[in-house]
Amino acid sequence: MVNPVYTIDFQAMASRCEIRLAAASGSEARALAEPALEEVRRIEAKYSRYRPDSIVSRINAAAGAAPVDCDEETLALLEYADAVHRSSGGRFDITSGVLRKAWDFRLGAVPAAGTLERLLPLVGWQQVRREGGSVLLPRVGMELDFGGFGKEYAVDRAAEILIAQGVQHGYVNLGGDMRFLGPRPDGAEWSIGIQHPRDARATIASVPFSRGALATSGDYERFFEADGRRYCHILDPYSGMPVSFWRSVSVVSPMAIAAGSCSTTAMLLERDGLDFLEQSGLSYLAIDQDGRIFRR
Repeated sequence: MVNPVYTIDFQAMASRCEIRLAAASGSEARALAEPALEEVRRIEAKYSRYRPDSIVSRINAAAGAAPVDCDEETLALLEYADAVHRSSGGRFDITSGVLRKAWDFRLGAVPAAGTLERLLPLVGWQQVRREGGSVLLPRVGMELDFGGFGKEYAVDRAAEILIAQGVQHGYVNLGGDMRFLGPRPDGAEWSIGIQHPRDARATIASVPFSRGALATSGDYERFFEADGRRYCHILDPYSGMPVSFWRSVSVVSPMAIAAGSCSTTAMLLERDGLDFLEQSGLSYLAIDQDGRIFRR
């Protein structure tokens, strides 16, 4: 007998999320999902910049004053941030979150002259000092922001917990960043629609999945338009301005954290993002501002 698929909906990391898995009953599905949900909540509490007791907030509060001791998990994530910074030519920079102080996408206003110039000296991963098991932001006002890969890391951790419990059919979806644990119970692949970047009710393509991960970065998640130009939330750490070449980039990878950092890096590299995607060796679907589709 093939078990039915159950959906557990929840909110995390400012996103609508779900875990779908095959189980003998709804109560069994919930019991299997609960440790994965707890892991997502743990990661959000530990790395959210909005929580004053998170390790990220403690590092940021000590900027310009003192190093902060970090545990092995945090040091590993900082090492990952360093690797992605290098592979992106410095475009993927977890110190660039401070630029949000200039950009209010709810208000929808372009920053006043001089605002970005005052913030840009606070951006630069190369300034961050990591010695032993501690990290120091050398300038007052500098900040770390794990938003560029924190959700994808949580996807992978939740998936690994489900796999360890023997789940073989289902997936984890945190706000569109997904990791697949295995095909549907009948062996068929999951068909996942990639959102059309200019029509929230439509998909641009459907991708079949049994295992692996999918992540999408785009200019349609948080943005505003002014004087005929779209300003999105993905900000170039060198100029402080929103990127503008791609409408969206979707990447397929064995791990969600790799898919997410690759899609975001391609957005940040603008026109050069296509070469980056080709060199990554991963499958992708990218749509530029003229609506042209590039895929592999």
